[in-house]
Amino acid sequence: MDFDNENHSAKLLRAQIHIFNQTFGFINSMSLKCAMDLCIPDIIYKYGQPMALSQLIASLPIQPSKATFIHRLMRILTYNGLFSQHNVTENELEVSYALTDTSRLLLKDHPFSMTSLSQIILDPFLINTWLQLSTWFTNEDTTPFHTQNGMTFWDYASHEPKFNHLFNNAMTNDTQLTSSVVIEKCKGVFEGLESLVDVGGGTGTMAN
Repeated sequence: MDFDNENHSAKLLRAQIHIFNQTFGFINSMSLKCAMDLCIPDIIYKYGQPMALSQLIASLPIQPSKATFIHRLMRILTYNGLFSQHNVTENELEVSYALTDTSRLLLKDHPFSMTSLSQIILDPFLINTWLQLSTWFTNEDTTPFHTQNGMTFWDYASHEPKFNHLFNNAMTNDTQLTSSVVIEKCKGVFEGLESLVDVGGGTGTMAN
């Protein structure tokens, strides 16, 4: 390859960065999952004000030997807009964290909480389904989920009450958020209607 061509080199580096981003993008998802597993949004919310890193670490159910890694996790989450960072001193580790509009949707008691949805999507049994995508293209299974689990998504839900409950919560919360915006911004669409059908409505939240 001719690296003397500046334009060619720039394109090559952009392509490399693109592949890096595609390859390591899962780190963002797994960091989000970790934040939910450790209840970080709820801990900061209950604190009532920006929470210092040292106070956050003291509130987390982690091994003391892992405490020094929390600031790295928070750096990823802050970069991705899940938390805002406030510098207490010039020391990089003397910072505090506050919720953003995004992380407020991860609070367990928020009426529009997206915690259930994220927990389902990031659960290993669904993550592993994506690892079967290339295999699915070579067989006659209807979905990659069936390739991984030997049954349909809905069959799995019917056999796993805990998952079914989590899934219904996820759909309900997501629908409540969406419907509230639709009703607020598009109310005129519904004027004059005498009947409304909620197709595939599950628990009927949208119809209600």
